[in-house]
Amino acid sequence: MNLNLLHIDTSARPGLSGIAPHGSHTRRLSARFVERWRKARPNDRVDYLDVGQHPPAHVNGRWIHAAFTPPAEREPWMAEVLAESDRLVDQLVAADVIVVGLPMYNFSVPAQFKAYVDNIVRVGRTFGFDRARGAVPYWPLLADAGKRMVLLGARGDHGYGPGGRIAHLNHTESSVRSVFGYIGITDVYEAAVESDEFGGEELAQSLRKAEQEVDRLVDQLGGRLANERSPDAALA
Repeated sequence: MNLNLLHIDTSARPGLSGIAPHGSHTRRLSARFVERWRKARPNDRVDYLDVGQHPPAHVNGRWIHAAFTPPAEREPWMAEVLAESDRLVDQLVAADVIVVGLPMYNFSVPAQFKAYVDNIVRVGRTFGFDRARGAVPYWPLLADAGKRMVLLGARGDHGYGPGGRIAHLNHTESSVRSVFGYIGITDVYEAAVESDEFGGEELAQSLRKAEQEVDRLVDQLGGRLANERSPDAALA
């Protein structure tokens, strides 16, 4: 069974490290993931979204008015306001695997990725809301869809990982896990480069380790999804 992979880059740097001067480590990792994935699964579809270079429009008052108006009651201008968001949501809903190149900017996600997040967290599209449900009126609409997310990060310092000396300052992957978990995507994998600001062998070693982890994730995830979605698995 063929899968749909959504490849998202969020870095403000346009090139790949190791190729372009001042290139992006996260673009390098995400490109490596997708290249290896294509070789292993050449018939899968890959959609690409570069919010680092082409960020979605930020949410404003008109967007909020339109999004929270029931579809049957929307005025013509509301469809236009929500058109970009609808395209992004459709793309996300169609994806089986979401691969995100996600650098840390000031301890959290880039603003351009936050703009993307604000466009795809949509009442009636990716989460439900009903006051009649009482104290917990919200529920995820993408739960049980079998979606996987891979976060490929880069950090200037080192020790941001779980148990690290400055892990408490890392609000990047945790915030993404929170927001995508809210809409029902909870199976999340991570790899990251650290020590960008140090350079030299320390950075080179971190890059090698991250690339090895990327390769392992492709093999692990591709094999797991292939087994889950094979005809034999469906009959088991």
